[in-house]
Amino acid sequence: MRMSVYFGERDRAGAQLLADVLLELFADRGVHSSILLRGIEGFGIKHRLQSERLLTLSEDLPLIALAVDSQPRIEALLAQVQALSAHGLITLERARLLSGGVADAELTPGLDAVKLAIYLGRHERVGSRPAHTAVVECLHRHGVAGASVLLGLDGTAHGVRHRAGLLARNTQVPLMVQSVGESTTISSALDEIAGMLSDPSMTLERVRVCKRDGVQLAEPLLPPDTDGAGLAYWQKLVVYASEQSRYGHQQLHSGLIRRLRREGAAGATSLRGQWGYHGEHQPHGERFWSMRRHVPVLTVLLDTAANTLRWFDIVDEMTRETGLVTSEVVPALRACGPGIAHGGLELAKRQRLSE
Repeated sequence: MRMSVYFGERDRAGAQLLADVLLELFADRGVHSSILLRGIEGFGIKHRLQSERLLTLSEDLPLIALAVDSQPRIEALLAQVQALSAHGLITLERARLLSGGVADAELTPGLDAVKLAIYLGRHERVGSRPAHTAVVECLHRHGVAGASVLLGLDGTAHGVRHRAGLLARNTQVPLMVQSVGESTTISSALDEIAGMLSDPSMTLERVRVCKRDGVQLAEPLLPPDTDGAGLAYWQKLVVYASEQSRYGHQQLHSGLIRRLRREGAAGATSLRGQWGYHGEHQPHGERFWSMRRHVPVLTVLLDTAANTLRWFDIVDEMTRETGLVTSEVVPALRACGPGIAHGGLELAKRQRLSE
């Protein structure tokens, strides 16, 4: 299971920053894999825009803390995490954890598509190259639809915490390679990736690829309104693009965040990657000698299933020429703000990934 906590950089838990308290909790509980990611733009249930482009808000960027472990271990954390994060968003999503091998990664033929997340340290290498670069090249070579490398500020690897320091080399700090593709292409890449890495930690989740380079392939993966026991499902849309992708005269991710906020969406966050690709494009990212940054950006939108089609129409309009758009079902979500409380963290019933 994966737990995701969305909050602001300045949010506090008592006298400490919420980010520090959450990651300390993950380390104390020996969470298998976790990572703290800083967004570049976004808004939440209070609809306050947070952006690195607004100097007055630049010290309160959106953060996402991800924790991956077995269902009992994640559920054991919930009460404390909810008490610490009184305002913000928490989601629970089912995933298949692969660690040390891929023997249990066999996927049912015909499965729509899957999302593969690989947790690595910045120091890891494959031969003379950084491991994340080799992994992305492998995914691209196997025809996987897209992959992005996201650098963490803090996190745990196999239960041990590694955090970034101002003057440190930060070689142990985690990063995450997130990729999306057809189950057959992901499966073909997994064996090679497992052979590259000494002790890989990976997860698989079901996902639907809705658009690729402006071509619509499918409608969002919509569940029923409830699971039959009265628990609501929620929905996630993710737009993968380059920081240089445009919509009119503005950057695609920035225009999308502002449009969704103006139209009343529940919340959205953009994350800047370091390296990656989508569609037929070659892997690209930060280069010392480049005058223009050409890195991937992921924009994550979360809302009720009932609202998803409305927001997908906006996403569809703004990704006419570029981008990879995916849809996922979120079985549990809790969003809280001043005088606001939506959802809950009881898991809605859902088919297993292999089904």
